[in-house]
This record gives sequence, C-alpha cells and structure tokens, in this order.
Amino acid sequence: MPGAIYAEGLVKTFGDVRALDGVDLDVPEGTVLGLLGPNGAGKTTTVRVLTTLLQPDSGKAVVAGIDVLKHPNEVRRSIGLSGQFAAVDEYLTGRENLQMVGQLYQMSARDAKKRAGGLLERFNLADAADRPAKTYSGGMRRRLDLAAALVVSPPVMFMDEPTTGLDPRNRQQLWEVIQELVSGGTTLLLTTQYLEEADHLAHNICVVDHGKVIARGTSDQLKARTGGERVEVVVHESEQISPAREVLLGFGKGDVAIAEHTRKLTVPVTGGAKLLAEVIRELDIRGVEIDDIGLRRPTLDDVFISLTGHAAETEAEENGEAEDARGAQGAKAKKSRKESAK
Repeated sequence: MPGAIYAEGLVKTFGDVRALDGVDLDVPEGTVLGLLGPNGAGKTTTVRVLTTLLQPDSGKAVVAGIDVLKHPNEVRRSIGLSGQFAAVDEYLTGRENLQMVGQLYQMSARDAKKRAGGLLERFNLADAADRPAKTYSGGMRRRLDLAAALVVSPPVMFMDEPTTGLDPRNRQQLWEVIQELVSGGTTLLLTTQYLEEADHLAHNICVVDHGKVIARGTSDQLKARTGGERVEVVVHESEQISPAREVLLGFGKGDVAIAEHTRKLTVPVTGGAKLLAEVIRELDIRGVEIDDIGLRRPTLDDVFISLTGHAAETEAEENGEAEDARGAQGAKAKKSRKESAK
C-alpha cells in the first residue's frame, strides 16, 4: 500500500530542461524523507508538483491518500508547506500573519487567535508578536513562515530547505519541533542542503540528480554503500609525522594524507574498531606520542560527493527551482475555500 506521500514516474520539463525525469517516491506515514541533491537537481520541482503548485507532464502523485492531479483542493486542505524563502506579509504583525492563515483555512477567529499565540511561543516570537513583520530579522521571518505552515496541524508536511538562514540555536529548536510533529504521526518530506540535518532527522534519504533518483536508503545504508572508513591520527610533535606514517602504511588501504600544520595523518582502512586498537598498540611500540586518534565513518557529505561528484551547495537552486511556493499557498487555500462554498 502506498505511503502518505507517493510518486511514480514524475516528469516535468521547462523548455529544453528536463527538471524531473521519472521521479519515484514512497514515504510511509509518520516518517521523514530527506530529499538531497545538488542545485537544479529537481528537489523543489518535486515539492511543487506534490503540493499542487505545478502540474507534471506525466506521472502519478498521491498525498495523504488523495490523487494530486484529480483532487488538488482536497490535497491542499491536508498539507502544510514551507518554501525556501520566508513568505510573510511585511505589513501585518506576526500574530496577524498567523491568524490570517488560520482563517483562510476556515478556522474561527477565536481558534485562529489561540493557535497563533501558541505558535508564537513555540518559535520564540512572542515578544515580537505585535510588531510588523517588516521589522523582523531574516531568521525571525523564517521562523514566522515555518509557524504559518503549522497553523492547521496538517497530517503531511513539506519543508523546502526550512533552516536556511537560521542560527544554530534556532536550527536545533526547529529540529525538536519536527521530531515532535513526526512522533505525533505527521509525515514529512524535507529538502535540505545541510547534510547533518538529513542525518539527524530523516528515516530515509533519496538523492536526486538531473531529475532522477540516483540513490535511496537509510543514512547508514548510504554510508555503507559509499564505504570509506579511515583512521585519523594527530601526533604530538611534527618530528613524529614520519614514523606515524610508516605505521599507518602498514595498516591502510591506500596513501596516507598528511596535514603538516595540524600534524594530522589520515589513511583509508577496513577492519573497524579492532584494527584501530592494533594501530594504537603499534604507535605505542614505535614511541609515537599522539594527541588524538579515531576511526571515522563516511559522512553524508562523503556520500553526496561520491554520488554527485561534488559537495552540496547552499545557493538558491537553478532553473527556476528556487521560486518559493509558500506565497501561492495562501491564495490557493482561499481559492479552495471559495470553490467549496459553491
């Protein structure tokens, strides 16, 4: 049975650019899917299709059990969306922004006010609740935008690079909010350029490139596929770099990389913790004093580079993908309200 978010064979072209080239997704209910990929890979286009803001040229998409193409209005009532850039009305206060979103979704004025107050507290915006949003910092606007996406407590959420522009404290706070939502049964599709964010939050990860899913699995599965365990040693004195290198060459599966200014040596290995213990013993026998030693597993950055050929970037996506979808969400919700009243 398909998950809370399901896509099969999504194709979308913009002129000569094939933004989506047969994307397949299946996100079980109550889980987080991290969608990773370089700029222009198709992440935001996928989100826009799944949230009814863009029609695919072909393919199938079902969100919260509802066909995206056949019943877009019903889909909109069942989702929350936070786009890449904060989409708030600068001339309304933070409180008014949230109350407006609630009333667009047919909440009573009383309920919308109560919900807005709770979200302002949750996102540390209560002190600025009655100031115009144009006086907010970039990070505050981002938090207000994220709060707006949660006004109706949707069963399915889409967050397109939600922590861009947030400082580490606010990013950690948002992670906690996401974990609370998911533990309560919310399903989330998350695009991000912060790979540690996907590592921390996502149950499963899909890597897309050139409009195609090129890898999928858990974080651990993708790391195992990439391989690349390595031993890193920091020696106490620069004179000990040479004997340490000789030791590492005896255990490694390749050349030893040396950073002389930090006195750090790195070598690829296989064998895990058992091999690390042997390295430590041999260094001790050779009289090499060390300040630090460790066995490093591959990171998601390593996975990303291995699969796509370069590191993740943090600029807005190319080919129109960076266009923020949230600004259209309120208008579409309003349209949905009018149509349902007919």
